[in-house]
Amino acid sequence: MMKRATIGDRWFNVINGTLLILFALVTILPIIHVFAMSFATVEETLSGKFILWPSEWTTEAYKYIFDTGVFFLSLKNTVWITVVGTVINVIVTALLAYVCSRQQFSARRVVMFLVLFTMLFGGGMIPTYLVVKGTGLINSLWALILPGAVSAFNMLVMRDFFESLPEELIEASRIDGCGDLRILWRIVMPLSLPILATFTLFYAVGNWNQYFSAILYLNDPDKWPLQILLRQVVLVGQADIYSNLDPTVPIPPSLSIQMATVVLASFPIVVLYPFLQRYFVQGLTLGGVKG
Repeated sequence: MMKRATIGDRWFNVINGTLLILFALVTILPIIHVFAMSFATVEETLSGKFILWPSEWTTEAYKYIFDTGVFFLSLKNTVWITVVGTVINVIVTALLAYVCSRQQFSARRVVMFLVLFTMLFGGGMIPTYLVVKGTGLINSLWALILPGAVSAFNMLVMRDFFESLPEELIEASRIDGCGDLRILWRIVMPLSLPILATFTLFYAVGNWNQYFSAILYLNDPDKWPLQILLRQVVLVGQADIYSNLDPTVPIPPSLSIQMATVVLASFPIVVLYPFLQRYFVQGLTLGGVKG
């Protein structure tokens, strides 16, 4: 029999719901404002008379961005970094996590110590830059992928999940003649879809948002990812970086161009997130709790 809610419970639910709605509004209203500003006309943008919804919509800012190849070049670089980087991240993390989850691996403790050591102590920006420079990765997109190919935290969580899998499955596969790589690919990976999806999204978002490393290692503007282009347009104020080739076409307000760039740079991740969100809690819980 369900317990009847008391007056205190009702008040708690009302106050809690009100606070959650207020927090949601504080979060969503700036996003709506940025989206609306990117479609506002010149007059409304300059006057600033609207907050959430312009009275007249225009796509001039987006047309101005798409008329040149600057945005698409940065988008291509970002997509390449995200796809290639995420694949490398997930594969290397899964391989290292599986090896460290096997009790028969003799150097398991040494490898785990080295992984944990990187979580407590880092070389810093200058030593890392010297390593990247010494390996010939300066001004290469690989400089944004290889130095951070593995996240120690993600590896530890994935290792804990692999250890929680029934050992009988692994032993039965060995009896059937499977090697470690085949066991990992055919047995372990299919059972690890929730945690793999979780870390795939984590890695993808991290690679998509590559910013500081790109500033340090990339000198060629043709290799800039979207986040550097976003910095130049929004923070530095170089809305003319798109350099419209047709002088007869009027240039939209720089604020509209900035907001349109923000929307375009955020759109792919916003679209991808809902499809993988349901794996978050399940993946992290399975990786962090044994038994």
